[in-house]
Amino acid sequence: MDKLDKKDKEKKQLLLRLSPSLWEELAGWAEDDFRSINGQIEFLLNECVKKRKRNKKINSED
Repeated sequence: MDKLDKKDKEKKQLLLRLSPSLWEELAGWAEDDFRSINGQIEFLLNECVKKRKRNKKINSED
């Protein structure tokens, strides 16, 4: 296992405060996708990071 793999397996903790309405939306979405709320938030953040990287790459090619 290289350093990147090991680093990715180590989870960092953070406190996240959400409004009750946002919590309910995320809980429903997570249930639809068969994920925990934590898993859903992590999935969504990963998708946003991937999209940002793609957009940066496309913009740098212009």
